Amino acid sequence: MFIITAKLNRGKVSAALLFAVAFLCGLLVLLLRPGLDHDAFRASSSMNNNEARIEYLSQYGWEVTAKPLAEETILVPDNLEASCGSYCTLQKEQGFDLAQYIGKKISRYTYEVLNYPTGEDHVQANLLIYEGKVIGGDVCTTALDGWMHGLDMPETGPAKP
Repeated sequence: MFIITAKLNRGKVSAALLFAVAFLCGLLVLLLRPGLDHDAFRASSSMNNNEARIEYLSQYGWEVTAKPLAEETILVPDNLEASCGSYCTLQKEQGFDLAQYIGKKISRYTYEVLNYPTGEDHVQANLLIYEGKVIGGDVCTTALDGWMHGLDMPETGPAKP
């Protein structure tokens, strides 16, 4: 049997408690930030296979085709805000920040959506993946009067501009 003793003073105990409280507060702020889908966040760490991507989209309520319509490699531009400012804003509203991927090659997987709430055709879901993690996404239409919104399923279709 071993006995370990330690001499603690009030300063060390206070510092340890303060550190523990600060750590827990920081963790709560990170986990409770707006726009973060906690289930999707947990699932977003292994998006290297098709089944995982389809499951990820199903967490938002989307039913998509079994195979992607397109798989592309994209280079995130250096002038991200100038090139695609409104798209970056859409991603930030969902809790994604594309700015940290400037100059990196990412993958975009496009799926046909089969259950859009309005019954509309030509609706697609896009997922942006970097090193097996979802870093962005959107749902859009390829119709001439097209629209785009985040991954959350709307109760009704998007408002026409």
